[in-house]
Amino acid sequence: MNILQRNNVHINGTKDRPVLMYAHGFGCSQAMWSAITPAFNQQARQVLFDFVGSGQSDIDNYNFERYATLDGYAKDILEICDALELKENVIFIGHSVSCSIGVLAANARPGLFRKMVLLGPSPCFLNIPPDYFGGFDKDDLEGLLELMDQNYLGWASYLGPVVAGTGNDPAISGQLSDSFCSTDPIVSRNFAKATFFADNRADFAKLQVPSLILQHAEDALAPIAVGKFVNQQIKNSQLQVLNVTGHAAHMTNPPLVIDAIRQFIQPELQN
Repeated sequence: MNILQRNNVHINGTKDRPVLMYAHGFGCSQAMWSAITPAFNQQARQVLFDFVGSGQSDIDNYNFERYATLDGYAKDILEICDALELKENVIFIGHSVSCSIGVLAANARPGLFRKMVLLGPSPCFLNIPPDYFGGFDKDDLEGLLELMDQNYLGWASYLGPVVAGTGNDPAISGQLSDSFCSTDPIVSRNFAKATFFADNRADFAKLQVPSLILQHAEDALAPIAVGKFVNQQIKNSQLQVLNVTGHAAHMTNPPLVIDAIRQFIQPELQN
């Protein structure tokens, strides 16, 4: 199997420079990082990919059993790194559920990642009283899956603006909705179930990699309390709250994300 073709891997930037690896969120693709990567072309080697079943990945390699949990997506990351012979010092940059996927990969392969940038992470989207509130009751998430089954296009049209956030460029919510619509509905539902019903809180607590948590100030999918929780769980982490509405600052406010990433990884970029 050609892993690089399977995951539609693209590499840009400068050879023999620090490696930045970008991972996209649910229903998205590597295209969502297009406003971020040009800022680092001269200073880094950048690896972009699509999880199997998303974007331009090879759908023939999709396996419902493998991707029924986030561990299957973590295997994608590890297999891509192996195919590119990346063994250490990779800087991981993930959005939303890919933050959890990256944490799983980092815990499975200690030493692979040097630093991690977690944009809008949520180790668990469920409310689990009395100690944890991820933002959604179980009935809410089951209703979301039911809507996907009954009216997939309507679901995609609803979720796009929620992720983009109110007051942001309508073109962004349109891009997100189009991305959701372009994914096979059955595959998307499987990914949605793996995403929204996962509980990776214990995995975040095990993470040993220095991490930057980028929290959106007003985020319907990952409230401020979740960002603070992640900051408490990861011992070597720092929390930065971005003055952004929505769940996709890398698309709606890329300069803020670029500046935060640059400050966090500046020592690596200078080496």
